[in-house]
Amino acid sequence: MKDCIIETKNLTKLYGTQRSVAGVNLHVRKGRIYGLLGRNGAGKTTTMRMLLGLTQPTAGEITLFGRPLQGNEKKILPRVGSLIESPGFYPNLTGTENLQLFAMLRGIPNENAVRSALELVGLPYRDKKLFSQYSLGMKQRLAIALAVMHEPELLILDEPINGLDPIGIAEIRSFIRSLCEERGKTILISSHILSEIALLADDIGILDHGVLLEEEPLAELEARNGRYIHLGVSDAARAARLLETRMGLTAFRVEGDRDIRVTDPEIPPETLARTLLEGGVELRELHLCEDTLEDYFKRVTGGEGIA
Repeated sequence: MKDCIIETKNLTKLYGTQRSVAGVNLHVRKGRIYGLLGRNGAGKTTTMRMLLGLTQPTAGEITLFGRPLQGNEKKILPRVGSLIESPGFYPNLTGTENLQLFAMLRGIPNENAVRSALELVGLPYRDKKLFSQYSLGMKQRLAIALAVMHEPELLILDEPINGLDPIGIAEIRSFIRSLCEERGKTILISSHILSEIALLADDIGILDHGVLLEEEPLAELEARNGRYIHLGVSDAARAARLLETRMGLTAFRVEGDRDIRVTDPEIPPETLARTLLEGGVELRELHLCEDTLEDYFKRVTGGEGIA
């Protein structure tokens, strides 16, 4: 894809015989928020560490900004900001002092970089409060300020809302969205909290046991699920032929030998029932259903959902 900021091809990481990431083909488009969704241990952090050159892939290719990462790290990685693990902030220094120290160590020349980064995340400049006195939400904001201090084009954030209370989650969510919409940042964010990713991301990738099962715009996933009519019938293949030939219906999907999902919920149920019965198909169930993204996650991973 020409507009991809991140693209991977068959990205794989093995630890001995243990497969952490398996053949992942990731596509993160410019100016969008990509939510990498999966349970703890699904391979999200390992994937992000490989994108940042912190872990070497066993196999596969990584392209950032249209260029291979390998061999171009010094040119590419300064354009990236990241939050993978909590930075080693000094507890006896203020937030401003911590960022000033990191700016000096990283050779960030802009004298206003620290002030701008703190203002961007809503933290005061030259506040006297020590880092050890920060709330978890403030610590997370400072970590993101460190990630954006050098004005990167791409942000890679691993579980930035992990451990926050509902107010802190809402604040970080709003801030991340503003970085994308107002500052034009491209953001890859991972989480195991499905409901939060659904409120934040433009595109979603579902990672399970190191395998990328799905990669779709959020709007398409929501449209694919939502409300539908479930038909339990004696013969799904015969029922499908009746729906096509007698009703001209194409908005349905056969699910096994005895189940059909009609994805147009506006079709009158009585019309469906009459068509099947007149065609000699026994109708055993007819329900108007509504799937959530959590239901979808359960279906594609074949297991229990996540929070």
